[in-house]
Amino acid sequence: MPKNKDAVYYSDYLKLDTLLDAQQPHSPKYGAEAHDEMLFIIVHQVYELWFKQVLHELRAIHADFSKPQLDDKALYLVAHRLRRVLTIQDLMNDQVAVIETMTPQEFLEFRDYLVPASGFQSIQFKELEIRLGLTRKTRIAFDQQSFYNRLNDHDRNYLEELEQQPTLFDCVDAWLARMPFLEFKDFKFWDMYQKAVNEALDHDEAIIRENAVDDDQLATELKGIQANRDNFAALFDNERYKVLQENDAVRLSQRAMLSALFITQYREEPAFNLAWQVITSLAEVDEKLTIWRYKHAMMVQRMLGTKIGTGGSSGHDYLRRTTEQNRVFKDFFAMSTYLLPKSALPVLPERVREALGFSSLSTLEKGHGAT
Repeated sequence: MPKNKDAVYYSDYLKLDTLLDAQQPHSPKYGAEAHDEMLFIIVHQVYELWFKQVLHELRAIHADFSKPQLDDKALYLVAHRLRRVLTIQDLMNDQVAVIETMTPQEFLEFRDYLVPASGFQSIQFKELEIRLGLTRKTRIAFDQQSFYNRLNDHDRNYLEELEQQPTLFDCVDAWLARMPFLEFKDFKFWDMYQKAVNEALDHDEAIIRENAVDDDQLATELKGIQANRDNFAALFDNERYKVLQENDAVRLSQRAMLSALFITQYREEPAFNLAWQVITSLAEVDEKLTIWRYKHAMMVQRMLGTKIGTGGSSGHDYLRRTTEQNRVFKDFFAMSTYLLPKSALPVLPERVREALGFSSLSTLEKGHGAT
């Protein structure tokens, strides 16, 4: 049975008169309308609609992560909403192909009428980046200087206030750092794992020494083994890890990194599976955002070559640099540096495995009294 008192008409509900009247090309003001300007407007309006939905999901996810505890039900919703974001990102990445049906000459027919409007002025995309954790200090140099340029006072103030709040990255870091199972009674994950790492590296070194063809090959491969030892040593040593953070080699706190590593290595444990899905999804959000930037950069190069963008940037060169450097959750990718094969993983003590089972709700956050 209908729950509404008044009948709903399709076009009224979707505000189609307003929506479909929102495409107003500028080229007719200066002569004949450039045919492809309509496509350009619609593609960017669709992007903004998807940005709106992604922000709708991220705000809810951010709110859940901001709570003192994230129980199993909330964590399931976070994982579900992140999968929705990933599906939307696939659509946005595929949408680049639509605008690429426009040739560079067709774009040039109206491009100069748009100055100084630019994607730089997309407040929703800027909010998306900030909410994820891409703040001023973590951007490339050009972005640090220009991020707030060409914005009106209202939008600039809104984004600057947003930058003062904890980001999703901050909340995820705090959530991971709260995980209790790094220490559980007399069990310490890093002691157990460090021993397994040393055994695995000793095994690799023995194989290298037995099979080296000559001294040069031996020296090169032993150098690689030592580099791996140094990476692992920094992971487990508080002072050395701080140096990695200071050099921007890692961004996660040490405890959060160890927790993420523990979850990833033992993701089949019931208490860890949802958390692992969330970690993986956040890495994929970052990956798909990087793909979107890359496709955008290639499209701009195709359309403009080395011309300056309408927003005053160096066009393709700027977008190329942001593609790899303006990332948030790259630590989840770098975790593979520290992973061991399943066959080399130490078996968890039975009491820890019981605690990681389905014996109680919200196992990951409650930790059965361990902190």
